[in-house]
This record gives sequence, C-alpha cells and structure tokens, in this order.
Amino acid sequence: MTSRLSKIIMCLCLAAFAFLVAFGNITDYGSNYAFVQHVLSMDTTFPGNKLMYRAITSPALWTAGYWLIIIGEGLTCVLFLIAAWHLWQARNASGETFNEAKKFVIIGTTMGFLVWYFGFMVIGGEWFAMWQSSTWNGQEAAFKFYMTMLAVLIYVIQPDRDLRQS
Repeated sequence: MTSRLSKIIMCLCLAAFAFLVAFGNITDYGSNYAFVQHVLSMDTTFPGNKLMYRAITSPALWTAGYWLIIIGEGLTCVLFLIAAWHLWQARNASGETFNEAKKFVIIGTTMGFLVWYFGFMVIGGEWFAMWQSSTWNGQEAAFKFYMTMLAVLIYVIQPDRDLRQS
C-alpha cells in the first residue's frame, strides 16, 4: 500500500507543479510573455546568425504561442489530477486493476513532455536557437521539469502486485 500511496502523491505533486506554472504564467502574464516574445523573435541570439529567417515578430503569434504553452501546462495539471484520482480509486484493488489505472499517468507525462521537451527544447531551444541566448534561455529549467516527470513515470509504471502479495 505504501508504494501505491507514494505513486498517487507523486502524481499530485506533478499536478501541483503544472498548476503553479500555468497559474504563474497567467498571473504574471507580462514577464512570461516577454520570455516568449524574445525567444520567438530571436532578438538575443548570436548576432548575424543564419537562423534569423525563423524569427517570428508578430505580437499575435507571440500571444498564440504563449497561450498554447499555458493550455499545455493546464492540461498537464488536469491529466495528472485525473491520474491521481484513478490511482486513488484503484488503491485497494488488485494489482492488475491498479496497473490499468495508470494510463492517465502516461497521458499526463506525455502532455508534460510535449510542453517542456518538445516546446522548450525542440521548438524554443533548437528551432528558435534559444540555446544562443544568455538572457532568455529556459532549456535548463525545462530539462529539470521533463526529467522529473519521466522519473515519476518510470516509477509509477513499475508493475504492482496484489496487496496481499506485496
């Protein structure tokens, strides 16, 4: 039972994290909007780099990109809450039932991975050369976020046995 409760708590912690990030992006909209603006406009990348044709200088597209990030963070929160709820409901069930309840952990982690790996590392980091910016570079933070989610996923998806066999 201890490992099952641990898995539920870890999902709740990831939900809380995603909630706080989305909440912070909404309540401190200007600061984080500036981050998206600078990354997409590539205005702090190496001077004269040959990737500048990728820059987006449209405020409407900055806003759309920012809201896409916020929606992804919000969905990550909701999916981890659903995951925790499913695990909670199955906490006293057979190992097979508890294992089946883990599907939303996989879905939530996938959503978080899309936001912080695909969004920040692939799109921001590589396409918009965020790695070149010493000021507007979120790659290190994003790495911590998606690696934590992946570590929790690896732990959670370990097969659970029936409680009386544990």
